[in-house]
Amino acid sequence: MKHDLPPQDQRATQDFARVQTGALVIIAFAVVLFLLVQARFLLISLATAIIVFSLTSDVINFIARQRVGPFRIPNWLASIVAVLLISTALFALTSLLVAQINTVLITTLSLSEMAPSAVASLFAWLGEDTQAAVLNSVRSIDFASYIRTLAGQAGDLTQGTVLVILFVGFLFAERIWFGTKLHNFIGDPEQARRVGKIISSIIHRVNYYLLVKTLISAVTGGMVFVAASAFGLDLAAALGVITFVLNFIPNVGSIVATGLLALVAHIQFADGTATLILFLIGGSIQFVNGNIIDPWLMGRALRLSSFGIIISLAFWAAVWGIPGMFLSVPIMVMLMVVCSHVPALRRVAILMSREGLPETEQQLDESGDLFPKGRR
Repeated sequence: MKHDLPPQDQRATQDFARVQTGALVIIAFAVVLFLLVQARFLLISLATAIIVFSLTSDVINFIARQRVGPFRIPNWLASIVAVLLISTALFALTSLLVAQINTVLITTLSLSEMAPSAVASLFAWLGEDTQAAVLNSVRSIDFASYIRTLAGQAGDLTQGTVLVILFVGFLFAERIWFGTKLHNFIGDPEQARRVGKIISSIIHRVNYYLLVKTLISAVTGGMVFVAASAFGLDLAAALGVITFVLNFIPNVGSIVATGLLALVAHIQFADGTATLILFLIGGSIQFVNGNIIDPWLMGRALRLSSFGIIISLAFWAAVWGIPGMFLSVPIMVMLMVVCSHVPALRRVAILMSREGLPETEQQLDESGDLFPKGRR
């Protein structure tokens, strides 16, 4: 037996077990990473559908509780109306984004000959040699290939929208029985209720984050549009829409949006003063909305570590590209809530939280039950 082995052999056996466990973890991580990359289009669409479904689930419950005279609106009718409204909104948003992206791509292609000189002139203060080096570097970039790639991704956006709508429709069809399935799958009613509360906490936190982020991004995009229009930029509307979209990418999105605003202004005007003024205006808008208003509205609902957000952003950008950057924070919120209530993973939640204070049991109870009695 194992306990009859000499101490030296026991230590060797334990070391071998640790190495074996570590190897299995590495292999499992590699397999999961491979599947994430290979099935990225399907998984991105599914993740987006789950987020859209969670955003509207509470609204559907509210509609289903309403009465029209003596009749209550049936759950299936509320779900059908929700799917139709979601489909209309997603197609409208996709059409708007694709139109603005095409406008930017066409304008970029027409200005591609002017862009190298305009970008190089930004480095004139470093000397002629530096300006010439930057000019040669920018001229070596094949803008046409990048534009074709972006145009292809814009086409994928329409296909992804159709797939998201299909996923949302099936999720609404299954939502009535999800509570029963969860209870039967787990077996223990109390444990099932606890899992339901964890799911409810994830939904409420992600929903709150997305609602606040949408509000802040809309205000930021609107202010950028007004500033760009005041200066007479041809791409004012496109810059406003792109700023709204980029603000959903934490930290990096606001920097890219501000730099894009200044770059477009410099290419169009070739005036350093106007470029600097627009850069300062855009930077001020992003700073006030992103660093003062955004944290104030978020409060303690989203206590994520800034360093953890950057790590999550880099990881999901490497795995799923640009869509992964948009989904990085909702995924991190989900992982932090789950790790907070799994004793073996609570230390991970501490590292992911901003103040080292992950979600407590009291906060979990305050999130409510996902499947209250009488609705299972």
